[in-house]
Amino acid sequence: MAIRIYKKTTNGRRNASVNMHVEVTRSKPEKSLCRALPKTGGRNCQGKLTVIQQGGGHKRRYRLIDFKRRKDDVVGTVMTVEYDPNRTCHIALVEYTDGEKRYILCPKGLTVGGKVISSKDAVEPEAGNCMPLKHIPTGLDVHCIEMTPGKGGALCRAAGMAARLTNKEGRMATLVLPSGEIRQVLLECRATIGSVGNADNGNVILGKAGRARWLGRRPRTRGVAMSHHQHPHGGGEGRSKGGQEPSNASGTQSKGGRTRRFGMSSDHLIIRRRYSRRYGQLKL
Repeated sequence: MAIRIYKKTTNGRRNASVNMHVEVTRSKPEKSLCRALPKTGGRNCQGKLTVIQQGGGHKRRYRLIDFKRRKDDVVGTVMTVEYDPNRTCHIALVEYTDGEKRYILCPKGLTVGGKVISSKDAVEPEAGNCMPLKHIPTGLDVHCIEMTPGKGGALCRAAGMAARLTNKEGRMATLVLPSGEIRQVLLECRATIGSVGNADNGNVILGKAGRARWLGRRPRTRGVAMSHHQHPHGGGEGRSKGGQEPSNASGTQSKGGRTRRFGMSSDHLIIRRRYSRRYGQLKL
């Protein structure tokens, strides 16, 4: 069982659960593929607080992930599956036949000893293999999808995520994203076969405030408890939102509101907007 639920011995243990990471085979990362990751505490280069409710957390080292997968026609062997503190999914250390090592996002079903390959031509559609969308059969699940050819995977990189390749017409491929959005991507863009692993990550319940602090999340103050110039919900006599839609401190709707900017050049590539959690329908 990947998720372990604690016994209710204390208030912190009540309803808490932990991911056992049974797929992980190595605890220490590859040193040559790690870089320093300084903390900002939500502050910019001037020391001014720009992102609230962030700070602290355990020290981390950044793992260099190969999102571009441009090492073509060279077979790689999965050496280890490792935990990455910087993302929700696991990562796989791949050693190629020429001796080079790289990290990739570990898809579901890929284990130690498995073979992966990336190519600009058609290869076997197996989990972990990377190729342009024009060579991937329709109906398959893909992840780490490029939005611009050669720029690297940008879509569906979180744990358990995958997009369904439904159609190929002309120069475009049609994808159904996990949010419910249907959009088009150039057939020259590359994607990796399969869905991202560690899908149980979304079922973990922290259970106590200390575990959130380990992740660098500071306590959150309710908007209605703030003053009127700090939050749209603040101010007034007593606890009242003043008829304001549920929003964050900057006024953006927090339940189903639109977060994409208007007038973007790629708007014509979106066939259907994402699913709205608030209204239970597609956001137009």
